[in-house]
Amino acid sequence: MISIDLASLYSSTAKLGDLDSYTQKAKELAGEGNDVVLTGAAPVWLYLKIAHALHGKAKSLVYRSPVTGDVVIFDHSPFGQMVQ
Repeated sequence: MISIDLASLYSSTAKLGDLDSYTQKAKELAGEGNDVVLTGAAPVWLYLKIAHALHGKAKSLVYRSPVTGDVVIFDHSPFGQMVQ
């Protein structure tokens, strides 16, 4: 499982003008066909963009937060629910 802390993609404040750069970094970290977890302090728009960019690249995508725990965004595993 690959964990991506979205706060590590930018310094101090995320900027919309750098969105393509953040997306590219996240895709590189995620690789192809892996189970991916997104976590970290980041704006909602960044979470949404990265989730959209990883659809079709990641086998499954989970949002993880101390408040919600794990929330499955998508799971394209041929074996059903992903193993956590």
